[in-house]
Amino acid sequence: MITEKAPGKLYIAGEYAVLEQNCPAIIVALNQFVRVSISAAVGNTGIIHSKQYSQDSIHWRRQGNKMVIDNRDNPFEYILAAIRFTEQYLLENGTSLKVYDLHVNSNLDSKDGRKYGLGSSAAVTVATVKAILAFYGIERKHDLVYKLAAISHYSVQGNGSAGDIAASVYGGWLAYQTFDKDWLKHELATKKLSDVLTEAWPGLQVQLLTPPEGMELVIGWSQKPASTSRLVDETNAQKENFQQEYEAFLTNSRQCVLKMIAGFKQHNISLIQEQIRVNRKLLAHFAKLNHIAIEIPRLTELIEIAEKFGFAAKTSGAGNGDCGIVITNHNGKIADLKAEWLKAGILPLDFHVHILNQTKEK
Repeated sequence: MITEKAPGKLYIAGEYAVLEQNCPAIIVALNQFVRVSISAAVGNTGIIHSKQYSQDSIHWRRQGNKMVIDNRDNPFEYILAAIRFTEQYLLENGTSLKVYDLHVNSNLDSKDGRKYGLGSSAAVTVATVKAILAFYGIERKHDLVYKLAAISHYSVQGNGSAGDIAASVYGGWLAYQTFDKDWLKHELATKKLSDVLTEAWPGLQVQLLTPPEGMELVIGWSQKPASTSRLVDETNAQKENFQQEYEAFLTNSRQCVLKMIAGFKQHNISLIQEQIRVNRKLLAHFAKLNHIAIEIPRLTELIEIAEKFGFAAKTSGAGNGDCGIVITNHNGKIADLKAEWLKAGILPLDFHVHILNQTKEK
């Protein structure tokens, strides 16, 4: 049996703007994983099973080179999309397809099944692509895994930047800019998948960042789940109503994140913290324009408690629930911060940055 894993992620800065071209975000991969195990099936029927959806295992078989699912209503859309595109790539490269079992296990959700907001759909997509490539003996190069997973994920979700895909593939701290989605749609409609995978994708940038020594990331969970895809849909629908202000938001977000990236390069924690606070204000204005709640009261309380200790804090990702992040270099006060969070119903998460072992993970 082969097992592959992919980490979850949190956005540090650049949310919503990252959906557009030339607007960077900073994202971090965390040491919480989705694991996908793959093994040859016994007989002609394969199983796709998840511990999180144990009552809904999928049974499937081959009909020629097609995967035929025995039950239509299932929660495995991202896994199935990852299988479909990865197998298309394998077929185009002359690989004979087999029947296999996939077993999925995730610790990106709480024990009672509530999501932390760590990008579980992206992580399971990445882990599935990696597992299938490994099963067929194909080298799991980062760029190949990213592009297959990004295409698979986008085919299901229909929106997003694929920044969470990048975090799951490359690990660590990342500066990320999304690709031109119209270009990708055209390429996929007019070219072989393997050709699209070898092309340079316009706009796509992935840059690994090294955090300054002494900087620590602290994560608090609001215990209220949020729907990123729904919030992105809502903001997309509003864009034309305030185009000029939206363009200003993009410009300001870009400048903020570029300054934060400079903070990483200059090992300047104070500059990073300053831009965290700037980004919080930009997102608050953006939320007001869109009539959405990014910083719900529980997250505002999370941030205000952190600021009381001199830390810089903001929401992470789409907001409206999920997590808040804190950037600190005062390690001595972190225990006090977490104690106050607990009193306010905010759960500190003992998660850490996941750095890929480049010698083991291709």
